[in-house]
Order: sequence, then structure tokens, then C-alpha cells
Amino acid sequence: MARVVRGSVWDPFSEVVRQFDNDFDTIVRRAFGPTGRRASEGFVPAADVDRDGADVVITLELPGVDTENFDVEVSDGRLRISGNRTDSTSGESQGVLVREIRTGAFRREFALPEHVTADDIDADYANGLLSVRVRGIAKPKVEPRKITVRGAEPKQVEADEAAEA
Repeated sequence: MARVVRGSVWDPFSEVVRQFDNDFDTIVRRAFGPTGRRASEGFVPAADVDRDGADVVITLELPGVDTENFDVEVSDGRLRISGNRTDSTSGESQGVLVREIRTGAFRREFALPEHVTADDIDADYANGLLSVRVRGIAKPKVEPRKITVRGAEPKQVEADEAAEA
């Protein structure tokens, strides 16, 4: 199983990707929506998905987001985590040199197997990490069972029916 890990070592390609994302966001905002404060842009929180026995644990990074500002719900076979992180500064500051902390609305969705319901899901939030445990993600194993085959009984031909044929 491949696992993506964010490193703290400087990577020149991550800067190129970040610049590309910013440029793309700017183009989309200009074409499809009004330019506004950075808080209206939104962000996508990083997520880890790990298997723990028969369970799956989804962990999202949500530092600075209070539990009242996000929802975890199950609908149409999907786990949806959505919310809003507000800007902790009051107004635009002239002294800001770099602002990398994204604010605004966010939403992540994960597909669930058909047999998983909201009763199979627990969520805990501590230290900026939301952990969502989906119990019994593996489909219950069905034991093989022999099927009885019914056959047609040989039909008795009556003498009258045989004479007509």
C-alpha cells in the first residue's frame, strides 16, 4: 500500500505546484466569480486513510476549526465532511508578509460500501485532527452454501394421450 507523506524538507517542485495552484485559482476566480477576501477562497484539508483491522480510520487536519464549524454526515453512500475555517486576524493587516494558512469553506467526500450506515461511524476531534472511524468496512463474508436443484419428475403418459399422438 502506498502512503503519501508530507515532508518538511524544501522541495522545489512543491513550490512550482503551489504557484500553479495559486495561478489557476486566480484565473478561475476572475472567470467565474467575484474577487474577494482570501477567506472566501476555501481550502482542502489534508487527509490520511488507514486500515485498522476491519475498520478504516480517516484523519483530517483541521487546526483552528472549532467543532461547531464543521459537520460529518452520511448521505447517498458517501461520507461528507464539510465546514468553515475563519480567519483569526481581524481585517487585513499591513504587516503580513506571507499568508499560507488557508481559510474559508472546505469539503471532503469519501465513498462508502453499500452496507455501511451512519451507525457504523464514530468521529473524534482533538488537537486539530478529526478522526473518523468507519467500523466493519469489509463486506461481511458469506459462507458458501450448496443449492438444491429440483428436477422435473418424469411424466406418465396415459393410454388415451398416447393414442391421440
